[in-house]
Amino acid sequence: MQIGIVGLGRMGANIGRRLMRAGHQVIGFDASPQAVAALEGAIGAASLEDVVARLPAPRAVWVMLPAGRITEETIAKLGGLLSRGDIVIDGGNTFFKDDIRRAAALKEKGIAYVDVGTSGGVWGLERGYCMMIGGDKPVVDHLDPIFKALAPGAGDIGKTPNRESADPRVIEGYMHAGPPGAGHFVKMVHNGIEYGLMQAYAEGFDIIQGRASDRLPEEERFDINLADVAEVWRRGSVVASWLLDLTAIALAKSPKLEEFSGKVDDSGEGRWTVNAAVDEAVAAPVITAALFARFRSRIGNSFGEKLLSAMRKEFGGHVESQGAKK
Repeated sequence: MQIGIVGLGRMGANIGRRLMRAGHQVIGFDASPQAVAALEGAIGAASLEDVVARLPAPRAVWVMLPAGRITEETIAKLGGLLSRGDIVIDGGNTFFKDDIRRAAALKEKGIAYVDVGTSGGVWGLERGYCMMIGGDKPVVDHLDPIFKALAPGAGDIGKTPNRESADPRVIEGYMHAGPPGAGHFVKMVHNGIEYGLMQAYAEGFDIIQGRASDRLPEEERFDINLADVAEVWRRGSVVASWLLDLTAIALAKSPKLEEFSGKVDDSGEGRWTVNAAVDEAVAAPVITAALFARFRSRIGNSFGEKLLSAMRKEFGGHVESQGAKK
């Protein structure tokens, strides 16, 4: 298939590269000409108008920009450039209620809207992207070759019993979650859970490293190698996960994490998840506490908060905010 990609940052560019590896043709555009030039093999576009002009109908344009104003303005402009039967795909971390509104506005023009909650970060080019997709079924089915190329595939993960009649795409690492907004809703909760998991790891490792404190009785002090703990837990432990893999990588590179301040940002999804829990009257104490812990980290920092920063850098390339220790 041919597809336009708008936004060639860390994830947008790698999405383009993975699609081209699978034989798809990419027309790429970014506000930075250098980013366009760096996407080798793609057809570079000079503007949104140029993207639309270079795509055959029915067109599909994947927007991979930060949630907020820039995504809002870009999709609104595409709505004025595209034609009936074309498709806008938002693969960023958009708030699901914005998806519902945008889909309704584009539908009036005969333009389809698909929201894709995309997980994989800077590792997605090689590992693939886990995707949670919202949109009308015929449109999502039409785009299936794109999603299949981006997905990680079944790999060597054991099959779950009693799923013989379930949607086979889920085993490949992508799912049609429901109508517009459903994909980003599932991804929002995914990121909220991620907050809780990361916080639990951070607190646990903080407790282990704190055991060497001279405030404890000497016979109760242990100087435990945290990198070794992370590595052994990766292998057969019930708490093994990709986040733990990334923790092990971070600690192997920098056991004391001295390059991190521990000031931990939140990109919005945790707040949205907590707000959704309030709307639904669902108790979410772990996710809520993890979100508040990030707020607290901007006042003073522990080793655990440095580890949170290190994990964010490993999976998403996130750099601490300006003013944090470099």
